[in-house]
Amino acid sequence: MISSRIFIHSRTFFILGVILFLLFFSTQMLAQKKIESTDPALRLKWYEEHVALKETSLFKDLKWRWIGPEIMSGRITDVAVPRGRKHTIYAAAASGGVWKTVNEGTTWKPILEHAPSTSVGDVTVAPSNPDIVWVGLGEANIFRSSMAGAGVYKSTDAGRTWQHKGLAGTHTIPRIIIHPENPDIVYVAASGHEWTNNEERGVYKTIDGGKTWDRVLYINEKTGIIDLVMDPSDSDILYASAWDRIRRRWSDPRPGESDAIYKTTDSGKTWEKATNGLPNLKLVGRIGLDIAKSNPNVVYALLDNHNPGRKPKPGERDSYGRVRKGPVIRGAEVYRSDDKGKSWRKVSESNELMERLLSTYGWVFGQIRVDPNDENTVYILGVPLLKSIDGGKTFKRLNFPGLHVDHHALWIDPDDSNHIINGNDGGVNISYDGGKTWRNMENMGVVQFYNVTVDMAKPFNVYGSIQDNNSWKGPVTHRPGRDPRWQWTRIPGGEASYLVIDPSNPNILYSQSFYGRIQRSHFKDGKWKTVRITPKVGKDEPPLRGQWLAPFIISPHNPFIVYHGMQYLFRSLDKGDTWERISPDLTYNNPDEQGKLHYAIPFQTITSISESPLKFGLIYVGTDDGKVHLTRDGGHNWTEIMKGLPSKKHVSRVVASAFDEATVYLSLNGKRDDDFADYLYKSIDYGQTWTDISNNIPCGPINVVIEDPKNENVLYVGTDLGVYVTIDGGKSWHVLANNIPTTFVHDLAVHPRDNVLIAATHGRGMYVIDDISPIQNYKK
Repeated sequence: MISSRIFIHSRTFFILGVILFLLFFSTQMLAQKKIESTDPALRLKWYEEHVALKETSLFKDLKWRWIGPEIMSGRITDVAVPRGRKHTIYAAAASGGVWKTVNEGTTWKPILEHAPSTSVGDVTVAPSNPDIVWVGLGEANIFRSSMAGAGVYKSTDAGRTWQHKGLAGTHTIPRIIIHPENPDIVYVAASGHEWTNNEERGVYKTIDGGKTWDRVLYINEKTGIIDLVMDPSDSDILYASAWDRIRRRWSDPRPGESDAIYKTTDSGKTWEKATNGLPNLKLVGRIGLDIAKSNPNVVYALLDNHNPGRKPKPGERDSYGRVRKGPVIRGAEVYRSDDKGKSWRKVSESNELMERLLSTYGWVFGQIRVDPNDENTVYILGVPLLKSIDGGKTFKRLNFPGLHVDHHALWIDPDDSNHIINGNDGGVNISYDGGKTWRNMENMGVVQFYNVTVDMAKPFNVYGSIQDNNSWKGPVTHRPGRDPRWQWTRIPGGEASYLVIDPSNPNILYSQSFYGRIQRSHFKDGKWKTVRITPKVGKDEPPLRGQWLAPFIISPHNPFIVYHGMQYLFRSLDKGDTWERISPDLTYNNPDEQGKLHYAIPFQTITSISESPLKFGLIYVGTDDGKVHLTRDGGHNWTEIMKGLPSKKHVSRVVASAFDEATVYLSLNGKRDDDFADYLYKSIDYGQTWTDISNNIPCGPINVVIEDPKNENVLYVGTDLGVYVTIDGGKSWHVLANNIPTTFVHDLAVHPRDNVLIAATHGRGMYVIDDISPIQNYKK
């Protein structure tokens, strides 16, 4: 009996040991699900898995419907026109794929809308064959809403079909140059990863149409090539501008020691610096280049000069409303070479117009264009569009109704210098008189939404903020092409704004401008009246840090209660008239990760707030530096709930369940580590332990997770490839991809009354599924 008991106890201990080991191992695996700078081959494999899941989805017949808006367009990074076909235009959208028109913008059609990434940096047509088109994926402006690309694509039939031609690890491609006579010879400028160091930077060259590539210029792992031009009189001569930049979560890109201009005279075999006469390049950021076709001895460079300039005026603020803390940078400067880059001289004035052309974010712009028929007519692209007719000595701003600010692309007709096509944050504009007047093309559906919310009107309206285009609302019934465009209307709120409708009064809207400046607006007598309700801190307290889109919510228990997240969580009991701080700093609050001077970006901030619909005061908060907290008593006590989670990943969403008080969902986003894994978790014990429920979702980043309001087993997830749904609580996932492009889904909502699923995409506007009952009621 004794030996038997010993055996039983030994077996029990063994089994317990195995269980404990497995629990430890699973916890370790949960914590180790971290992929720094995802392998590009893995990204391509994940995309193939995504495509395969489309074909087998349980809901492959459930269609999306696009609802616009078509009253505006979105950021265009490049335009290209085949020689001799001026009515044909290719447009590269920052996060909306490639579009084509054959009637000079009267109508547009998307021609590249399914790929591992639909962020586009460049589109180029072969000079010798108008049917050969190259596309470089990945916007190189590295704006806060820029997305990583996945290499280059080539079409030999004018965009009808495409073939992936490699270079997936480059992430951002600003320029592709095709040999003027031999279309198999192609040069690609790779500016590299946005957030991390990487080797896949420099200039790549193929001589066999993209079958193989050689890297012919490489500087280092954080310096890429941001512009590349070929001498129109000698295809062996190319100029490249090197840009030493990495974006940090707490800092805009800063000039580096490797910024320079390089020149080759032997088709890329050897390169030499061409910097004689340029200012201190250690403090110069992005450089744009162009050559005068009418006189190839003339080369222009647009510099984003961060060398110190004047002192700021007392209380002077930058473009984002931040008080300037140091010398104002010199800003945009134009340099000219009359000897093919051997020497340079500054030709532009130093004045307020040039200082403000690029503002403090010249890394978004950097384009300069020379009239192909006049070496002294020059355009420079920044917040405004400027033109010079005296070789860059003086510039005049081009203004016209409908000409959007923030310019990124410009094409000048070599046969008619008055014919110009411009790409900007509002879409495409065309001029026939050298920029005096412009046609505004707002019929390309590449709007970049950040979020979506709904009201309870009949029919209900959807609301969302749009990159560089403020906040808008429109009826869910809107059908582009049939209904008036102006059914979509502008509402209070900036481009970076969550939007919340007061459930007790549909005429009250909460919104904000960037960095957490919250406001309350009341619609009365046909007008909006807005008051600022941003919380304040004491004189000797640290300034508030608010995310680009700082979250705020109305309590599901009381419409008078508003929560607002900065580095602290604030609560108002009177709709924002007064505030109380109900938490300590919920971030890591590391001073080394807080930007300096005009490069600073608020970091270590709250990114998601959720109060349990089942219990007042049970609140979850997530931050951009990866902290997750819980309070069960309205903020009196806070508990960290990060055990087993990946370290310091951006919290994209935390959601308290409406079906079970102890259940909470969490999505993390690794984009800011150039990490595209899918981080999705569920806890059934108030976040004490977490279970990975990503399962067969191939990849992320995951931008949002929401519950279905009627079926607790149904969850919806928005990723950079589209929308996924589960009907079994996360055990298995299905793609919702019928009639929607491969796109960046930044937010989702389900209308609780009308059973409509809404997807806010960052690059293709809004889509809806008009009835999701087939998902909610699905039976095998």
